[in-house]
Amino acid sequence: MKLPEDNSGQPASKATITAQSIAGQREAAAERRAKYPYRFPVDRRQLGGKFTVKENSRRLLRYFYFERRLMHALGSWTLAIPEYEVKLETGRHIFWHADAARFLRERLTEQEYRPKVIDAFRDPEIDRFIDEMLSAESPAELLVGVHQVVGKAIATTYRHHIDDTDQVTDVPTIRCLKRILTDYEPMLAWADEAVDAYIAGGVEEAKLSTWRWHLTRLLASIGGITGADPRGDAPTPLRIDTKPYERGTVPMRDVRFDTFKHTGDYDAADAQKRFDKDSYEAVRLRFIRTQRDEVDAIEAFGTFVWDIRFKDFDAEYDLARVTWDEARHTEIGHRAMLASGYDPYELRNRLTSSTCRGPMDPAFAMAEINLFGEVGVLKTINDLIDTAAARNDELLRHISDYIRADERTHVRKGARILEVMTDLDAKALELRTRELFTECLVSLGAIKKEIDMKTLTREEIEHLVGE
Repeated sequence: MKLPEDNSGQPASKATITAQSIAGQREAAAERRAKYPYRFPVDRRQLGGKFTVKENSRRLLRYFYFERRLMHALGSWTLAIPEYEVKLETGRHIFWHADAARFLRERLTEQEYRPKVIDAFRDPEIDRFIDEMLSAESPAELLVGVHQVVGKAIATTYRHHIDDTDQVTDVPTIRCLKRILTDYEPMLAWADEAVDAYIAGGVEEAKLSTWRWHLTRLLASIGGITGADPRGDAPTPLRIDTKPYERGTVPMRDVRFDTFKHTGDYDAADAQKRFDKDSYEAVRLRFIRTQRDEVDAIEAFGTFVWDIRFKDFDAEYDLARVTWDEARHTEIGHRAMLASGYDPYELRNRLTSSTCRGPMDPAFAMAEINLFGEVGVLKTINDLIDTAAARNDELLRHISDYIRADERTHVRKGARILEVMTDLDAKALELRTRELFTECLVSLGAIKKEIDMKTLTREEIEHLVGE
């Protein structure tokens, strides 16, 4: 249908439509405003922005995908990072990216994208970039790629998007991106200081700079974060063309730790007792040590994020959240050791759990930490809290109160995550998990071969693994 023409001969949709005031109404409005007593701040925002809803959504979907892939990527490295502080921060950052992905996913659903469509989105170019970034030869190179290349590019892109989109019609996107940036600012600042620490400690700065330049060029070759930037040539060769990326399976610790994996029993590992085995003092110290040693839970849940990638976004998100919680538990244990008068590094670090779980199918590894480890904690923690309160041990009562709340949440979330990971029923899952951990504990020397071929009970695994 042809549009009607105005007096200029142009289609009416192209012409300027002038306001048609009715006599006296504008003057009356001015009088009413003059009598109004309040002078509120003036909203200076104006209509107009660079993006249609379609273009806005295209960009947000790409942002969502980058955030989701960064969550996966950091999870895949949690075992392989030796440095305690870096492993701890990585556990936090996995969730920062997961939360960013969730915010963006929610905004996309408001712009007419269905969750299934969002979750099914894939970008082979971004995937190839992520795999190359993960082929870092050291944790220092990983931080350079994740934070100093991709992270800084994302933060810059979000700030530009905030400036370029419509300040009135697209306020929900602006708020979404600003909320995400509140995590990015401290995360990127920490990463810069961490890279500086690696350099000061002997990591070759020139090698990190070469890797930074390599990844920057690779990111530019796919149109940057938005996909709309001018594209350059990709650098050659790529590391993944020679050796495809595979996640690590061995738990790594830095030189400050004295580690053991042949037992879950701290007294056996220490070769002597500090307190009588069943005394309150022994139970108290064991609990605090167990919390510090949940550095292995950062490794477990972070690895699961990678291992179940793209199976279910909600499961990935819950795993990321649990990873963050375990990072806090590790901090709690570390600080409680200090508050109890110990140098945390004088107390040996248990690797039994991660050594078994690292190479294991994720469903069985998850079953062990959820069904045996976390459920096991809940069996005893109520009595521990009551005893701590009776003894006026405010430190232990305080930290265990918060940990109990977290573990209850983890058990609930874990049940659904396991449904995503496996089709096995609960009985079959528990039995196969017990069989696999029996085999692993035999191989570590935690139990003797002559008594081994009887599958261990859940309680025996709880005791021997130490969770």
